[in-house]
Amino acid sequence: MSTADSPAAARFQAFDLLATLVAVVRGDGTVLFANAALEDALGSSRRAIEGAPFAGFVTEPQLLASALEGAGSNAFAALRYEAGLLRGPHEPLPVHVIVAQTDSPDTVIVELLPLEQQARQEREERLLDQAQTNKELFRNLAHEVKNPLGGIRGAAQLLEMEIDAPELREYTGVIIHEADRLQTLVDRLLAPHRKPHVVGDVNIHEVCERVRALVQAEYPRGLTVLRDYDASIPEFRGDREQLIQALLNVVRNAAQALNQRIAQGDAEIVLRTRIARQVTWARQRHRLALELHVIDNGPGVPDSIRDRIFYPLVSGREGGSGLGLTLAQTFLQQHDGLIECDSVPGRTDFKLLIPLQ
Repeated sequence: MSTADSPAAARFQAFDLLATLVAVVRGDGTVLFANAALEDALGSSRRAIEGAPFAGFVTEPQLLASALEGAGSNAFAALRYEAGLLRGPHEPLPVHVIVAQTDSPDTVIVELLPLEQQARQEREERLLDQAQTNKELFRNLAHEVKNPLGGIRGAAQLLEMEIDAPELREYTGVIIHEADRLQTLVDRLLAPHRKPHVVGDVNIHEVCERVRALVQAEYPRGLTVLRDYDASIPEFRGDREQLIQALLNVVRNAAQALNQRIAQGDAEIVLRTRIARQVTWARQRHRLALELHVIDNGPGVPDSIRDRIFYPLVSGREGGSGLGLTLAQTFLQQHDGLIECDSVPGRTDFKLLIPLQ
């Protein structure tokens, strides 16, 4: 009987759907089952892993032995510690180890979460929490700002009708103008939550070409927008106009960061599309996903705002509204997607993730 057809494989096959590394270990420390992610990380087959002492795969065998003993004696339900996963000739992979009891007294589950992956999950959770906070902020703005703003503008208009002196009418004109400016700001904040989500078939490369044409028209000299498309990416269901606006906001943000290079004539933005398989974000696993990269050769995101670039009204540019990336993130999340940013001086990569299946 093959390993894939073993009773253990049938019982624990759901673990193969997880992105984290999972082993089911017997009380004597040998591996009863290893999931596909652990196979990939170790660079070894399930047949070679199962039946072997799990202590041989980690850098802290004594800690593992103590954890297995504690789980077996019901001293705790779960134990966490940090160790390294041994991967043959490669450097040990730093992992966060979770040893937990199962419903069977003679087995425990050992989950290994790469520390880089753990940091990414925490970052994604912060982005989701931030989006919810933004939503509440927008609602409060609508209530606290919009109604009084209308009253201020109306009063200024009435006052203007009663004033004959041109120099005084100039003051009421300033009040009306600033009230309109604030009204526009509030409307932009509320836009994603007002418009209906119009779903249809979307070709991502048509979206990219539309945005590319718009940006090249705005920056006819000094900026090159390059294509690096994967033609095999299928159409998917989404709101085309929202996705155009989201991508346009990200690309415009990149172009604005390239002002100095545009003046020198060597500014560059790359639009790159790729397929990602078996990826996880926001604790959801997706069999197939779109990765749309917007890569520029600008100075990078300032350290002072790197963790806050998707917050509303946060901008690293003089005179910027700080709304473009906030709205782009909101539109992506309405597609169950996410925007991530990786930035160093000379290369900034905004990655737009959208599930396809």
